[in-house]
Amino acid sequence: MGPVGWGIIGYGWVARDYMAPGIRGAGHRLVAVCDPNPACREAAAAEGARTHSDLSAFLADPEVEAVYVATPNHLHREAVEALARAGKAVLCEKPMAAALSDAEAMVQAVEAGDIFYGTAFDQRHHPAHRAIREHIASGALGTVTTVRIVYACWLGRDWSAAGQPNWRIDSVQAGGGALIDLAPHGIDLIDFLLGEPLTDITALTQSRVQDYAVDDGALLIGRTGTGALASLHVAYNCPDALPRRRLEIVGTKGLLVAENTMGQTPGGSLTFHDGTTGRTEPVSFDGDASPFTEQVRAFGSALRNPSERAAYSAARDLHTMRLVARAYGQG
Repeated sequence: MGPVGWGIIGYGWVARDYMAPGIRGAGHRLVAVCDPNPACREAAAAEGARTHSDLSAFLADPEVEAVYVATPNHLHREAVEALARAGKAVLCEKPMAAALSDAEAMVQAVEAGDIFYGTAFDQRHHPAHRAIREHIASGALGTVTTVRIVYACWLGRDWSAAGQPNWRIDSVQAGGGALIDLAPHGIDLIDFLLGEPLTDITALTQSRVQDYAVDDGALLIGRTGTGALASLHVAYNCPDALPRRRLEIVGTKGLLVAENTMGQTPGGSLTFHDGTTGRTEPVSFDGDASPFTEQVRAFGSALRNPSERAAYSAARDLHTMRLVARAYGQG
C-alpha cells in the first residue's frame, strides 16, 4: 500500500532529532513541514521536505496524509482543529494541550471531522515496555499491586535546543512545568501496561530549585479501578548525570525493573526478580529499536489498516489529560 506521506507542524528539536529519523526508519516519507521559524524551515528543507510558514498551503498538499503536531502545547488546539477540517490523520505530541478546555475542544473536532487521531505516547512503543506488558498479560508477575516510575531531568531556564527559546517553562505556552510535560507519559504507560487506566490521582508539586514560575518537580500517586497503586516522580531539577529513569512493576509473583527505558532513545535494561526464589535474570528485548520509529510504524500501519485503530483513542487520551488537570488541583 506504499509508504505514508508525513507532514510536521513545528520543526523543533524533538521533530528534527527523533520524529524525522523515525519517519525515515519506518520506511515512510517526510513530505512537508510547517514552521514560522526560518531556521527550522531551512533544517527541514535540508531533509528534502517542502516547507511552509503558515498552514494554508501545508494543508492543501495532497501528499500529506498524516501530520505530527509538535508545536508548543498552547498551539495544539489550533493545529488539530485545522487538520480535522482538512481530513488529515493526526499524531499530536503530549500533553494534548496546555489547558483541559482546549483538549476537550480537540476531541470534538476529531469526532466532527471523523479523522484518525492519536496522541504521541511513544513510551507505548519502547520494546522493553512491550515486553513488560507481555509478562504482565502472561501472569508471570501474578497480581500487579504497584507501579513505580521515576522520570526526571535537568531543565534550567537557559536550556535551549536548535537555538529556540525554552517555552516549556512558560506557564501560558506549556500549561505547567515538569508535571504536565513528563507525567502524561507515565500515566498513559500505566494504562498500556496494566490494560486499565488510573481512576484516582493526586499530587504535590514543588518549585524548589529552578528560577522560573512553573513547577520543577512533582510526586503523584494514583489508583486504578481494580486497586493497583501507582507513584510517579517527575522533575526538572534532577542532574542528568544521576540515575533518573526507572520503572518498576511489583506483583505477587515477581518484580520487573526497567532502567533507562523512559525517554526518546532506544536501549536500557529490563530485569525480572522472582518473588519465590529471589532469583534475578535479565529480560531480552530489541535494544536497537527506536520508540519513535516504532511509533511511526504502528501509526502508519493503523492508518492503512483501520482494524488496527482500536489501539488509539482520543477519549482515552482526554482521560489522561483530565488526570493531569486533577493532579494540578483543577477541575
